Amino acid sequence: MKNYDAAVIGGGLAGLIVAIDLAEGGRSVAVLERSDRMGGRAITVNKNGALFNLGGHALYRGGEAYQILHSYGLKLSGKKPSVKGLAIWGDKVMPMPGDAAGMLSSPLLTWSGKMELMGLMLKIYKTHADQLPLMSLRDWAEKEIRDPMVRHVFYSLCRTSTYVHDPDYQSAGPVLLQVQRALKSGVLYLDGGWQTIVEQLREKAIRLGVDLLANKNVVEIQQEEGCVRRLRFADDSTLSISHVISTLSPSDTFRLTRGAEHTVLRRWKDEARPAMAACLDLGLRRLPVPDRNFALGIDQPVFFTNHSRAAKLSDNGTLVIHLMKYNGPGESDPKADLSLLEQTMTRLHPGWEQEVVARQYLPNIAVVHDYVHLGRSVPSIGPSVPEIQGLYVAGDWVSHGEMLADAAAASGRRAAREMMQNLVTREPAVLAAR
Repeated sequence: MKNYDAAVIGGGLAGLIVAIDLAEGGRSVAVLERSDRMGGRAITVNKNGALFNLGGHALYRGGEAYQILHSYGLKLSGKKPSVKGLAIWGDKVMPMPGDAAGMLSSPLLTWSGKMELMGLMLKIYKTHADQLPLMSLRDWAEKEIRDPMVRHVFYSLCRTSTYVHDPDYQSAGPVLLQVQRALKSGVLYLDGGWQTIVEQLREKAIRLGVDLLANKNVVEIQQEEGCVRRLRFADDSTLSISHVISTLSPSDTFRLTRGAEHTVLRRWKDEARPAMAACLDLGLRRLPVPDRNFALGIDQPVFFTNHSRAAKLSDNGTLVIHLMKYNGPGESDPKADLSLLEQTMTRLHPGWEQEVVARQYLPNIAVVHDYVHLGRSVPSIGPSVPEIQGLYVAGDWVSHGEMLADAAAASGRRAAREMMQNLVTREPAVLAAR
């Protein structure tokens, strides 16, 4: 293999953004992806004409990922879905008190509860969430919300905005910032799925001279005397390299790095709280109840949406439906989760089974490998690994307060910028030594 200024492990969203930023800064880069295609969890699969993402995906308009992709000149085709929807409480389906019409018509809340919910929405809009003291989401809600049902609705909104179901550990400030973003800017459902982002990033990286190397399985990051020296691959070949950015999970990065037990990588691995979910995607000929396009579970951590109401995800008229159960730590039971998602579908759309042309069930996919939570030694992670010169991390878990794809994109940009800054600082010293 030829010489590179940097190697990026992982060809997902964070990895491609790192590579593009480094290449735009004049650096030679290789992206090393162990599978046969770039994209990671941002790939989209075609099943009988229906385009399915890997789990739930939504691009937050105005978020860090949206801004970075827009700065690259990417075409982000799609629409903002309506937030008008339904609430599921037990066996009942009723209007969600999320807009004026739903607020008035939904029997979910009493009149006093509706007034409190309206006040809560206003409070969330005005709260300086980044200035809140460190506390759990549960503690904030118990302090600020009197009506128990309003708290249920609030937790449902938080789950949907963050894809995380862990109120006793989630840090309240970042969650409220994410809810604010959801309420103010909304999300974008993408025509063609997230694969359209991957393909555009891939093409841009190639134009900039990045080498995208698939089927390159890194099994060890080798370092000597506190400096990155080389990468070893599954076929026992090696690549001499002094700068590596890992976009893998904290546990995988720890596992690959020689001597990681003596670095901050061990703490990041031990303190991580992955957010997992069970996801059911369906391709349907039609919706049995046409006006039911969006629903939130109130007493169960479930979510339903018709992606095709805002994005083109088939060429033959097939509707792409997504259901998700947000799993708290240790809550995964694939059979029970699938049963709950199918029951949710039946409550909303009786007879849906007769309309299925494609389906995909992901029983326990990682939504994010970590998020800002109580119990972290530090609120922000990375991008550099202090004990190993030349080693950086990026990905959805390398957050400085961002969430989901925004954390992946922002951390990728941070890693690239810090690496380039260190290179600029180091190169004159190296030349002087020579």
